[in-house]
Amino acid sequence: MAFAPPVFVVLWSSAFIAGIPGLQAAPPLLLMFARFALAGVLLTGYALVTRAPWPRGRAVAHIAVTGLLIQAVQFGAFYTALGMGFPAAVVSLVQGLSPVVVVVLAGRFLGETVTRWQALGFALGAAGVVLAVADRVSLSIWGVLLCLLGLLGLSTGTLYQKRFVPRMDVRTGTAVQLLVSAPAVGLACLAVETPRVSDWTAFGASVTWMVLVNSIAAFILLNTMLLHWSAGRVSTLFFLTPSVTAVLAWLLVGQSLHPLAIAGLVLGGAGVLLANRRAAPEQAADGGDPDSSPAAPPARPSAGETDTEENLESSGKVL
Repeated sequence: MAFAPPVFVVLWSSAFIAGIPGLQAAPPLLLMFARFALAGVLLTGYALVTRAPWPRGRAVAHIAVTGLLIQAVQFGAFYTALGMGFPAAVVSLVQGLSPVVVVVLAGRFLGETVTRWQALGFALGAAGVVLAVADRVSLSIWGVLLCLLGLLGLSTGTLYQKRFVPRMDVRTGTAVQLLVSAPAVGLACLAVETPRVSDWTAFGASVTWMVLVNSIAAFILLNTMLLHWSAGRVSTLFFLTPSVTAVLAWLLVGQSLHPLAIAGLVLGGAGVLLANRRAAPEQAADGGDPDSSPAAPPARPSAGETDTEENLESSGKVL
């Protein structure tokens, strides 16, 4: 699991770069519909081939809710803001603030506690996020509202998944999330957009990257980390996305790399390290691997979740 955080941050941040040609070729919700539908079908096929256990009972409904929040609401709102011309740097800034929202709500709903070192880590991480985009901020009321909606979807979806389906199989669980999000975004596209593609080459390249890298690989990593780590710890990784996005934009599309972005990356990294500081004392106290169990005891599972956990035990693996 040691490789998962840095790989996840790079894969997740690449979505902002991959979305640039796609948004120039098609409306944002149409782009998201193609992404969710294709990724859902491919991941379903993979789950069937590998005979992954499918969720049953109420667990299916809980996973569907997390999918609508994390996939449809988050990306539908963020990419609509981008399609309206809202700066990608500001979108990544708002997304990067999700750890602050998650850690506040996690204490209330999941019983996760925050130490003084972790609080300092969150403060440094938030400062790093702001520095990363400080030279490129411009405001639009509709763009701000859409970004806040995307932030709400990501944060509440993360907490909901950790609370109600903390042991879902990452293959079938992610497939369900994508498959329920595709029709929701598709209906929204028909309601508010004119579905039309002006450049199929750019559209196809953008969708292909976002399907294989962002919707499948990144979300399998995200869901795997949520299986083993606390919601607060996983969410700290989003402190790094604005700076990493700026670096990728510099490397791949020739955008200038401001010194503030580099400073933001350093501060964000320090914040992540401090926010995860309590892992060592936990390991000393219980003699186990701190990455193998959540920071807080999982809630009592519902009947549907019990069925899912029994399936996982019988399969002997989650990946």
